[in-house]
Amino acid sequence: MRLPTIPDLGELSGRRVLLRADLNVPLHGGEVSDDSRIREVVPTIRMLCEAGAGVTVCSHLGRPRGRPEAAFDMAPVRRRLGELAPDVELLENLRFDPGEEAGDPALAERLVAGHDLFVNDAFGACHRAHASIVGPPRLLPSAAGLLVLVEAAEILSLRRSPRRPFVVVLGGAKVADKLGVVEAVCAMADAVLVGGAMCFTFLAAAGHHIGDSLFDPDRLEDCRALLDGDLPLHLPEDLVGLGPGGRIGDPRAGGAVRQFGSDLPDGWLGADIGPGTAAFFADTIADAGTVFWNGPLGAFEDPRFAAGTNTVAEALAETRAHTVVGGGDSGAALVSLGLGGSVSHHSTGGGASLELLERGDLPGLIALRESAERLSLPTHEIDQRD
Repeated sequence: MRLPTIPDLGELSGRRVLLRADLNVPLHGGEVSDDSRIREVVPTIRMLCEAGAGVTVCSHLGRPRGRPEAAFDMAPVRRRLGELAPDVELLENLRFDPGEEAGDPALAERLVAGHDLFVNDAFGACHRAHASIVGPPRLLPSAAGLLVLVEAAEILSLRRSPRRPFVVVLGGAKVADKLGVVEAVCAMADAVLVGGAMCFTFLAAAGHHIGDSLFDPDRLEDCRALLDGDLPLHLPEDLVGLGPGGRIGDPRAGGAVRQFGSDLPDGWLGADIGPGTAAFFADTIADAGTVFWNGPLGAFEDPRFAAGTNTVAEALAETRAHTVVGGGDSGAALVSLGLGGSVSHHSTGGGASLELLERGDLPGLIALRESAERLSLPTHEIDQRD
């Protein structure tokens, strides 16, 4: 894949740059509680400022659904960004405007007004055809930021030349969001390990009794078709269940916790992979050459159901394989165990990394390439990891 880079934009001194970043950071008590995503974009800001450009940053924060909400005001982010990168302007939350998620060209025109160039360094939002992602490249000379280049190179390398065995670990809740990924990675990987709530639709499709576990009845036939193929899919062979009356995240509510095989009784909710499955997943990771992990293996926010996710996180920290974690809750699990720096690459975008792994391209990257072609700007081959 070729993309326009910042040097391809030519002389930057005295020019105004609109920089799309992903500063969707967690807040607590009115302050940023984890500034990782802010720090990740600082090298691009520094590169632009040192070249003499004036920089305006724009980002979304949370899900305010097209209207201003005090809880999602950018003020805390603006304060932290100002400490790390003084002299840049940060606009208000893009999602306060309904045109952002609708991809409204009028919003893109308002954003680029007064700017000469556009740089996209919001990898975590590149899978969305939002106004601030695909709009500015149609209006201004545009380039990929440093973070986008690194992120894209990592994920595309998994598609092109992973060190083998290549193991993919998929968890999380919504099987509908990941069926395309499952099918795609089964064609590239040597083993695909499935856990989290999404595994129960697969288990039901395989004929197992899943009790009261969450599943998607509309996707049963899709899962059954995948299971009927000669694919390297591995489902849990044992489970941890929460009994009647219990609530995830509230041990005081009662409800027994027990281990089962691949079947759960009526009234029981599957909440984690069992210790046997966790051990198998860990052994598979230990023998891997490359591992990609996205999504927790259970309801890890509840300590009673964190063992499966923690076992996988620890296995990733210990393996000699090249390890890539696809953002979101998987990264949070690593950080909670003090293992945040133990993987080869921790992506800032869970959804974006999954879609790029599945499809090999993203709307935000396509927009940058099309901009370069339209304006006859040079592009460069992404330096993919060998």
